Amino acid sequence: MARRRDGGGTALAAALLPVLLAAAGCGTDGGSRAAPPAGPSDQAHQQSRGASSPQVSPPAAGPYVALGDSYTSGLKVPPQSGTPAGCARSGANYPALVATGLGLTGAGFRDVSCSGARTGDLTAPQRTADGTNPPQLDALTGTTRLVTVGIGGNDAGFMDVITRCARESLRSTLAAGGADTATGGAPSACRAVYTAAGGGPDEVQQQVAAAGGKVGGVLAEIHRRAPSARVYVVGYPALLPADPAACRETLGDGFAAADLAFLTEKQQQLNGMLRERAAAAGAVFVDTAAASAGHDMCAGEAERWIEPALPAAGAAPLHPNARGERGMAQAVLAAVRG
Repeated sequence: MARRRDGGGTALAAALLPVLLAAAGCGTDGGSRAAPPAGPSDQAHQQSRGASSPQVSPPAAGPYVALGDSYTSGLKVPPQSGTPAGCARSGANYPALVATGLGLTGAGFRDVSCSGARTGDLTAPQRTADGTNPPQLDALTGTTRLVTVGIGGNDAGFMDVITRCARESLRSTLAAGGADTATGGAPSACRAVYTAAGGGPDEVQQQVAAAGGKVGGVLAEIHRRAPSARVYVVGYPALLPADPAACRETLGDGFAAADLAFLTEKQQQLNGMLRERAAAAGAVFVDTAAASAGHDMCAGEAERWIEPALPAAGAAPLHPNARGERGMAQAVLAAVRG
């Protein structure tokens, strides 16, 4: 039989739900979006599956252009700078730190990343709550020599998936009368919601696959606009630890271990898609998930790269903090320097 708890952990999980709902909005915006450029053919993509990223040549000189969403822009990481303010672009995000590490200043570095960005916002203006960001790819020219791009999570609706999984996990735990599901044993309520009765790829996997075509189109357009640039596709750092039980103190008992494992699996699929699309486009994939192992949102405050649903004061939930941006910068610089 499952152990009974005193209900405190379930209450903590319930208190986190409104925060998760708000956090889901951190990765989206209400602006209209244009369709991204067409992706490479399925045949070309299938031929690239399993291929490793190409070997990195000597460090790329500038000009350097950084593209991406809130994990790139550094949502709420001080100092917030740049325009429009609604992009929540940090002067200490990983692009800025990479530029510093490569000695690129002034016209040698442009960061046009923007919180909430999807692939369509790289080729069309993105309206934010405080200003409009021009199409990010407009920053590219024939003289651009280095490009980093961190995109795809919002296209796959990953923040919404996290929020829905939290809701379903808590509902399942409450229906079980507060039984202990945080250490394993119980099936994943989240997996059940996203999986069709007839089997096959679940809904999240399908969303990731659809996002893959859009990412492929973006990478093709980057190459068209900046044919001499080295392109680095930056993956997403690990949100959760390998052992779901490590999240008990942070998330409480209301989140089943099986649901946390489901989310980890889906993030791995997202990063796997980015790796494959990078290889297909002749770009380099930067694996920040491996680099961030042990620094997930359930790690101690002094160790974590990703803030939990109840973040440190002034930080953004479910997003990299300043330490995370530094860690991502180190992973990018290691890739660029070979």
